[in-house]
Amino acid sequence: MSRAGFYRRFAEQAAAECVVELRDRIQHIALTNRRYGYRRVTAELRRQGFAVNHKKVLRLLRADNLLAVRRRRFVLTTDSDHFLPVYPNLAGRLHVDGVDQLWQADITYVRLREAFVYLAVVLDAYSRRVVGWRLGPTLEAELAVEALREAIATRRPQPGWVHHSDQGVQYASHAYVELLEQHGAVISMSRRGNPYDNARAESFMKTLKTEEVALRRYRDLTEARRSIGTFIDQIYNQRRLHSALGYRPPAEFEAALPALAAARNPRFEFPKASGDLSIRGRADDEGEAVR
Repeated sequence: MSRAGFYRRFAEQAAAECVVELRDRIQHIALTNRRYGYRRVTAELRRQGFAVNHKKVLRLLRADNLLAVRRRRFVLTTDSDHFLPVYPNLAGRLHVDGVDQLWQADITYVRLREAFVYLAVVLDAYSRRVVGWRLGPTLEAELAVEALREAIATRRPQPGWVHHSDQGVQYASHAYVELLEQHGAVISMSRRGNPYDNARAESFMKTLKTEEVALRRYRDLTEARRSIGTFIDQIYNQRRLHSALGYRPPAEFEAALPALAAARNPRFEFPKASGDLSIRGRADDEGEAVR
């Protein structure tokens, strides 16, 4: 064999071995994280040291029949037809540059074999980390209150943080509002019938449904609580790559933040209002009340 032929064959064998190794890693990632799409698989490969293009990953996933298929039909759980006070939407005009400045809350249902249970979560809008959650058999306000209590006990936000939710009766209830006011929260609610105002929490619920709930058949509340708790605390917060965080898990993203990022105050960026309408808010950096 000529020298050129030897090296040409060596290069072809080396390339084939690299493809086999890459394919093996793709299969491992896709089967371990069964609802990862090709973008997250690509990001995970790059974190492991593979220089690979997302188009090649998509082609290999399709060839191995490993592309994630998502079910998109869900049941609404928001009851905004009540006579309790509602609050203006502040989340869309906040400039948030640190954790514990804006929290978003939402409720969804989880199906068991013979019943439905309900999950309330509180999410940090900056790091996308779930800071509090509760799973229970009813949609009573106490479910959301317990999730909020857990979040406050875990994170201890400074007075002036913003809490955003939909206009559901659980979040407008006296017990929930009183707990928020006791801890110095500025209350914000979505416009009626507009889920985009609470998009980060809605996005988490979609992830939970497609990557955890849709893959299980929970026997009872205890099994559902254990499995969903594992997904939230160990997978979503600690390991799942989030595209909005540069394909990093929320816990890793928070650990890399500067120390001041968690202590800064959120800034309200409102246009000048006409009339006597004023909105309760916290003081900005110059000490002037926001209205």
